[in-house]
Amino acid sequence: MGKNKLKKFAEMETFHNVFQCGAREMVEDSPVVAMRGKWHEEYFHNDNPIVLELGCGRGEYTVGLAAHNPNKNYIGIDIKGARMWAGAKQAELAGMKNVAFLRTNIEMLTHFFAPNEVAEIWITFPDPQMKKATKRLTSTFFMQRYRQLLQQNGLIQLKTDSPFLYTYTQAMVKENGYPLLVDTSDLYNTEQSSRVRSRESDIEEARALQTHYEHQWLDRGLTIKYLCWELPAEPSLIEPEIEIEKDTYRSYGRNYVSTTNN
Repeated sequence: MGKNKLKKFAEMETFHNVFQCGAREMVEDSPVVAMRGKWHEEYFHNDNPIVLELGCGRGEYTVGLAAHNPNKNYIGIDIKGARMWAGAKQAELAGMKNVAFLRTNIEMLTHFFAPNEVAEIWITFPDPQMKKATKRLTSTFFMQRYRQLLQQNGLIQLKTDSPFLYTYTQAMVKENGYPLLVDTSDLYNTEQSSRVRSRESDIEEARALQTHYEHQWLDRGLTIKYLCWELPAEPSLIEPEIEIEKDTYRSYGRNYVSTTNN
């Protein structure tokens, strides 16, 4: 591990807004487990809705959402601590009280959040994991975990550049009969999309922030896809059986966030 990474890891240990439990075998002994069911009381000190961003990377979108929506609490989650350092430090220096970061594996979420503790989940530009469905963050494998911590009919929001992941997620939502609130294959040109279903407020929130990553795709003439659906607590998850054409390009890395007005 490089000296720069070691320095970032050491500095993150001093941040009050960072919680870490990187190894599965250490989860039961982790002090972060004590936060389960107590995020409102012990960290945020309010009753505002808790929103998770999964695979938050450098954390710029988590911080951007928190600045844009001060009446919500945001927790960015990723296993890559050296990248998370950027957003954590930005929030720390800005004195933001509605932001936290959790370094852990997403598969372990139920160890850190109690039933009904989370109101919404954002999934922003994840790896589409075209070879293995159980690794896709919008698969039924993960829906089973999300609904163990989401409030009844909690929201899940996906932004992606991947036609593969977009098509797969559409099929997963339809197969399981989830209430679909917004479905657009072109987020920034929704007036020309016949797939948008009400919830203009959700579209506005999804449009309000763009990562540098999004700018790169838009500059190349590609579109950003967006889905928003409710996740009921009922059982019987059905994994869709569908043949989907693979994406033919590689994704960029993410850097910084900006408002769409910039």
